[in-house]
Amino acid sequence: MKRILYLSFYFEPDLCAGSFRNSPLAKELATQLEGQGEVDVITTMPNRYSTFQVQAPSYEKRGNMSVYRVTIPPHRNGFSDQVRSFTAYFSTAQKIVKDKKYHLVFASSSRLFTGYLGYRIAKELQIPLYLDIRDIFTDTMQDVLKSSAAKLGILPFLKLVEKKTFNAASQINLISEGFKSYFSRYPNPHYSYFPNGIDPDFLNLSSSVIRENNYPMVITYAGNIGEGQGLHRIIPQAAKKLGKGFQFLVIGDGGAKEKLLDEIKVQQVKNVEIKNPIPRKELIEFYSKSDFLFIHLNDYNAFKKVLPSKVFELGAYDKPLIAGVGGFAHQFIEKNIPNRILFLPGDVNDMVRQLRDYDYHTGFRKEFIEKFKRERINREMAGSILQLL
Repeated sequence: MKRILYLSFYFEPDLCAGSFRNSPLAKELATQLEGQGEVDVITTMPNRYSTFQVQAPSYEKRGNMSVYRVTIPPHRNGFSDQVRSFTAYFSTAQKIVKDKKYHLVFASSSRLFTGYLGYRIAKELQIPLYLDIRDIFTDTMQDVLKSSAAKLGILPFLKLVEKKTFNAASQINLISEGFKSYFSRYPNPHYSYFPNGIDPDFLNLSSSVIRENNYPMVITYAGNIGEGQGLHRIIPQAAKKLGKGFQFLVIGDGGAKEKLLDEIKVQQVKNVEIKNPIPRKELIEFYSKSDFLFIHLNDYNAFKKVLPSKVFELGAYDKPLIAGVGGFAHQFIEKNIPNRILFLPGDVNDMVRQLRDYDYHTGFRKEFIEKFKRERINREMAGSILQLL
């Protein structure tokens, strides 16, 4: 009987890209392994947003899949908060696996240390390690850390952890093909490129009904409000230029929420509304009532390599997409998503110009939806994981 250890800091019922990716993938893996093995998931209690509270059991058994949820300290997504959270997860996970026998470690990681935890456990048990890399943490920190002292103190340590972790993996899946060039320095692992995809929740959506009196037109953003998204650099300024004919709706929370609120005050705009995170079912209702769906990434070099999961979620609707992204994400949207307003991060004037010139229309992107269904991607990825057993 084979046994797989599955590490993911986020898992259902949490609300974030890590949870939306790993919850269905773990289930698919358990399904393919049924009768031949078991999957142990070690994750955390829902914690992505301090303003979204939901209960979940610390342990649950689902057929041949067990889910262990670690309680971590309360946090507001600051760097020191994240260190404390990961430390709690790291140490408790090691206690859970003590004296257990596994044949493979799978770790899905955006901030490196879940991957490093997988490396430590796989090394101790002398078993294969499969990494699913959702972000290049050292690259991101290079942009996020502002002071030279912080960079000198933290980056060499992170690069050492990264080198040990990535070199030890048997296989690494890169969620964005934009990561390829960075990972050329780690030639040992086998590489795959299974991206995020469109969840069943966003398939078979009803067609939009264009309102006869559709002013103000609603532009909706839902997700993290962090430095990485840079919403404070684009939404208040665009809202001021666009005026009362447009209404921005922001649903989410995060470390840069105060910056967004401050900039709204500076610009003295009344056409931006902010709501706390909500469950997916409610979010779909808000999307359905919107005229445009919005995504934005800050102008960091690291983000020129990423492909946000939100692209798949929003691309499944028949509504026009407004996207302020650079690099690989820009190329991906340009190639795969018609009916969009596409501009570079922070370029308020270009966004406003395109929006004013836009001839409003809707229509489902059937080719995109068929190509990037999450269920198909998960089946193929789970198969690639099982090949390492």
